[in-house]
Amino acid sequence: MGLSRPGRLPAPAGNLGAVSTGPLRARWLGRVGYGEALALQHSLRRGSGEYLLLLEHPHVYTLGLRARPEHVLVAPEELDGELVRADRGGEVTYHGPGQLVGYAILDVAMREGAIPAHVHALEDLVAAALADVGLPGAGRREDQPGVWIDPHGPDARKICAVGVRVSRGRSMHGFACNVTTDLSRFGRIVPCGITDKAVTSLRAEGLSAGMAEVVEAVLRRAGEVLRGGDGRPRRVESQLASARSAAGGAGAAATTPRRPLELRLAAAGVDPDGGVALSERKPAWLRVNARMGEDFIGLRRTMRDLRLVTVCEEAGCPNIFECWADGTATFMINGERCTRACGFCLVDTRHPLPLDADEPRRVAEAVVSMGLAHAVVTAVARDDLADGGAAAFAETIGAIRAGSPGTAVEVLVPDCKGDDEALRTIFEARPDVLNHNLETVLRLQRAVRPSASYARSLSVLARAAAAGLTTKSGIILGMGESAGEVLGALADLRNVGVQIVTLGQYLRPSASHLPVARWWRPEEIESLGRSARAMGFAHVEASPLTRSSYHARRGAEAARRAAPAADGTAGAADRGRPAGARVS
Repeated sequence: MGLSRPGRLPAPAGNLGAVSTGPLRARWLGRVGYGEALALQHSLRRGSGEYLLLLEHPHVYTLGLRARPEHVLVAPEELDGELVRADRGGEVTYHGPGQLVGYAILDVAMREGAIPAHVHALEDLVAAALADVGLPGAGRREDQPGVWIDPHGPDARKICAVGVRVSRGRSMHGFACNVTTDLSRFGRIVPCGITDKAVTSLRAEGLSAGMAEVVEAVLRRAGEVLRGGDGRPRRVESQLASARSAAGGAGAAATTPRRPLELRLAAAGVDPDGGVALSERKPAWLRVNARMGEDFIGLRRTMRDLRLVTVCEEAGCPNIFECWADGTATFMINGERCTRACGFCLVDTRHPLPLDADEPRRVAEAVVSMGLAHAVVTAVARDDLADGGAAAFAETIGAIRAGSPGTAVEVLVPDCKGDDEALRTIFEARPDVLNHNLETVLRLQRAVRPSASYARSLSVLARAAAAGLTTKSGIILGMGESAGEVLGALADLRNVGVQIVTLGQYLRPSASHLPVARWWRPEEIESLGRSARAMGFAHVEASPLTRSSYHARRGAEAARRAAPAADGTAGAADRGRPAGARVS
């Protein structure tokens, strides 16, 4: 059943599941690797939130559960893209640039006809969106899934593939709609196992609509078509990776930006010449008195003697005096030069030096000499290394455990470009807490950290949670985000299994860094913290001066209490710790 004219929706395909109490969280994520998107889907499916993930993939060919090898018509090396086995239904298909992929993680009632109704709802959503951008008459066929042009005519051609998986009342996968896709790619396979019908795209049909227009149309229609179990339209809460979709191209700075950082800010809808002047005096709640007592001086001496670097110093952390006076510090390994240039960070970005093989031992020696029961280890990004510096994390965790078996180890890791093997190296070292910071909301990701991605960060955290680790993340406030966007990002973190979250005010290190869009007042940050606690995080640290490792011990202890051991005794991370060990 298709659409006879633009704007007219088909009757609801059927109730998808139980009555939905929360929003349908729609996310336009931009370009995302297939493996990262799959890990994210699996994690969200294990949660309770309902999502519609919209994205593009790099070139990839996926084999569904019923795919026949002979339907790949060329040798794998001739595909010019990945060939992966998918855990969805259907045959072989292609995903790539110019194709809108929609992954629906929804509750599906496990009753007769519910799964076909779910498939039909996805088909109807795409058909409605295509009608809105000027392609009426697209619809579904009864004999083959997907969305078709002239579905019942002699020249039926497929514009959108649909393949889903439903398990334990939750769906995964979804649709792949060709917008400006290179259709020659489908000539290397038998698309969806269909030999007698062509594949088409919006461009091939003579439509000028681009990806942004189709994304916007899908978002407009999603709540109407993907109805809840009560048959009512859903409330859609959307987060977008670009200001083009968020504001229709509006929001760019009035002045003409020159630097790449300014261009990225303008593209995200933030005026690079606006916000707080660098010369403006900080509010009282952000001013910190220097307290260089004996503990502070002694710890600095220890670091210098062992030739160690702390992120406390390198990142200009405002809590350095409080933490160091308490004998707490965060060790930074893999050198002090970062291969990325995040817009908020003060760390050196010159060409990195070779790794120091003795560094893990020296970190462990410092942990022992300080008597730490909770050590935090972070690192610069090392994209110049094949494993992104993962092996050094594992070696440092091992060295600390060997020298001080009772010490809990928290790591704050880069994304290692999302590489499974590199991340597995860290996960298998079993840190007590795995922290990876989301840093900002989806719309500002490109402006704030151009070498990373929102989806990849969520995927890293999802994979860490799936590996059984306690996970943690943080968001910096004051770079142009709204409260609603922060709440959406918090919901995303919670739905991929994050247990500890930090929220703190951004402080601009220099005139060459991102401007401060505004100062968040303490009561506003506290309100976000209360909302985060209501989402079910085990621990929330939210204040203007909060940073990633601030009160790290408290967060780890709260997470241990929230996840007791299987035998009902104290959390597994508590066992084996010496009684009365000093915690910092």
